[in-house]
Amino acid sequence: MALRAHQPSAVILGVSLLGLTLSSCSSSGVSTAPENPASALSASQQVAADHNLLLLATVRTSTMQREMQQAADAGYSLAGIQGGKTAWGTWELVVVMQRNPDSTPRTEYRLLATIKTSTMEEELQRAGNAGFHYRTQTSLDKETVVILERNRDLESIQRIEYKLLATTKTSTMQQELLAATAAGFNFSGVTVAEHLFGGKEVVTILSRPVTGN
Repeated sequence: MALRAHQPSAVILGVSLLGLTLSSCSSSGVSTAPENPASALSASQQVAADHNLLLLATVRTSTMQREMQQAADAGYSLAGIQGGKTAWGTWELVVVMQRNPDSTPRTEYRLLATIKTSTMEEELQRAGNAGFHYRTQTSLDKETVVILERNRDLESIQRIEYKLLATTKTSTMQQELLAATAAGFNFSGVTVAEHLFGGKEVVTILSRPVTGN
């Protein structure tokens, strides 16, 4: 993704990272822009209209999808995500978005967040049926958070079948991964999250394109 080399800069809104490390994710094509892309941003975000990086932070995952889409409509695309405790021990979801001034926005984002892995798999499949492709995932307290995207200008969609594996034992995960890849699934991402009933849980997402009708 091409950036303006003369003045790389960033704006951070509403949070001190306190050592929080963002997990990076590869970007896909983004690009029908409003005549004034900055008008798609909220008032607090418009200060970043002339910058290449925009940091979004919220304690509510439902708010993050709206803010991400506002940024995307202003020409930004997803660059990184991390969930964790920031100032005063508050759990926050932190997203960094990067802007390519030479592109126009076409990307639609969907953010899924749930405590139950069974619910997440159902929501993933609904998104896959609508043509949303996996981008990245993280954990936020006991929630697993997944971000997907699709090009809203495409005349037809490529449906995606998702499989979610969740277990407290890594040895069990290895066996399930082998079975899933043998069935044609490709690895998408993995996180270790707090289990609903205590302890840690390994959550792995795989996907494969749906062929035929």
